[in-house]
Amino acid sequence: MEFTKQNIRSILKTVIHPETAQNIIDSGIIENLEINNNSIDITLLFDKITDPFINSIKRGIKTEIEKCFGADAIINITTKAKAKQKPVPKNANGIQGIKNIIAIASGKGGVGKSTITVNLAVALVQKGYRVGVVDADIFGPSIPKMFGVEDVKPSGITEDGKELFVPVEKYGIKMLSVGFFVNAADATIWRGPMAGGVLKQLIDQTKWGELDFLLFDMPPGTSDIHLTLVQSVPVTGAIIVSTPQEVAIADARKGVAMFKSKSINVPLLGLVENMAWFTPTELPENKYYIFGKGGTDKLAKEVNTKVLAQIPIVQSLCESGDSGKPAAMDITSIIGKAFYDLADNFLNAIKKRNNELPPTQQVIIK
Repeated sequence: MEFTKQNIRSILKTVIHPETAQNIIDSGIIENLEINNNSIDITLLFDKITDPFINSIKRGIKTEIEKCFGADAIINITTKAKAKQKPVPKNANGIQGIKNIIAIASGKGGVGKSTITVNLAVALVQKGYRVGVVDADIFGPSIPKMFGVEDVKPSGITEDGKELFVPVEKYGIKMLSVGFFVNAADATIWRGPMAGGVLKQLIDQTKWGELDFLLFDMPPGTSDIHLTLVQSVPVTGAIIVSTPQEVAIADARKGVAMFKSKSINVPLLGLVENMAWFTPTELPENKYYIFGKGGTDKLAKEVNTKVLAQIPIVQSLCESGDSGKPAAMDITSIIGKAFYDLADNFLNAIKKRNNELPPTQQVIIK
């Protein structure tokens, strides 16, 4: 057999990578091959220079070449690590193509935070804005059900060697949730770092495209997930959702304090009072304050912010969440108009915040 590149390449095809079970030619490990008389120079390319299979592959190469050419063959093998890919550049707001990142949070569970997120997104789309939603409530994802897409699975693409999720889209809204990847009947039991890692994946490995607003439906309370968000991206502003009850207001106060703390310093866009009163559909002028009255107004004055909306309880709101058809789609209804007004007030708050305050900085907690 002659000393030719073609013959050497044929020999190298018999060397198999122990982990991938592919030969080292087809798997792209051979970066360079040069022949000079009976001298063979080979450059091997690995993901990292500490790859545990480097030595076994080098031995395999020498063994196979010496089988054909004997000890007269001079074999020089050099190993290199692949150059690290540069991260996709982010804009001033943290994610390429996203103008505003909004956290929608609550001090306690059960106040309708996800309902507010979904219907605000719908109202903004109806006004012509490009909107995405991230279900950051890792332990209790509800966004897939509220949009009626529980059985849908996000697709994926590869760009610049990086695998990306493609958001599910409905009603013109792009969305991603851990609920798309777990069985709805199973309990999500993760430690804080695991849950934070999942949220970072949803942020960093998703092809969102161009959006005016990316809304994060946060879990209740103040948790590792909130810290993961503000450390991963600069959050433009936060909305706190509460009901009028004193116990809910007390917890909402803690949520406000978290975002306004010196270490986090995310601007508060305002409060939303959900379940403000009960209005029977057949008696739209009647208001029954079954959870109390005035608590959110009092908190807004206390923390120097505004109540962006008071959302009443109507039977259709609960039904719309269960059926996957958000109530805000019908702007002629009582509840639809309430969400339409919320969107207007939200847009005014965003405009004021962006005109008067510098861009939020990504949080670094030492």
